[in-house]
Amino acid sequence: MMYKAIAFTGPSGSGKTTLIEKIAQRLVPTRRVAIVKHDPKDKAVFDQPGKDSDRFYKTGADVAVVSSTRTTLFSHQSRTIAQIAEMFGEYDLLMVEGLKTLPLPRLAVFRNTIELEYLPVVEAIAVDDSIDVSTYDLPEHLDVLDLNDIGSIIEWIDAHATSFKGIHAS
Repeated sequence: MMYKAIAFTGPSGSGKTTLIEKIAQRLVPTRRVAIVKHDPKDKAVFDQPGKDSDRFYKTGADVAVVSSTRTTLFSHQSRTIAQIAEMFGEYDLLMVEGLKTLPLPRLAVFRNTIELEYLPVVEAIAVDDSIDVSTYDLPEHLDVLDLNDIGSIIEWIDAHATSFKGIHAS
């Protein structure tokens, strides 16, 4: 099944998890939201307060954490194995943190500095006032969003999220 999807990237500690959490909190009352977090080092710890999976789950979104050896699912409903297999077709929006190889529109999150190596693979950046974007030579196609303006970021997502089918961690 098809659904709208968007991806988030950026350096560790930039605020990706916090941004996704805020977006989900805003959307969950009116939309079906799922979040996939990539765990590239297969070291995720689950259900501990403050961990990404716990924070995402508390927004009301369904959550999957994928690594090279496992997929861990957090759902607000009881599901059969068959339902889990089809689950990702049941959402209005899927937000992906990481999984850089997925062909999705991608928003990079930065604080303090823009790491230029991310720019070739993103359509937008979200920055706070710790960054003066006028000091960077940014590509013309790049949308620059205010990291603290969740409404504008949701508008950008609504305009740029793409139809997508299937999730595969690499």
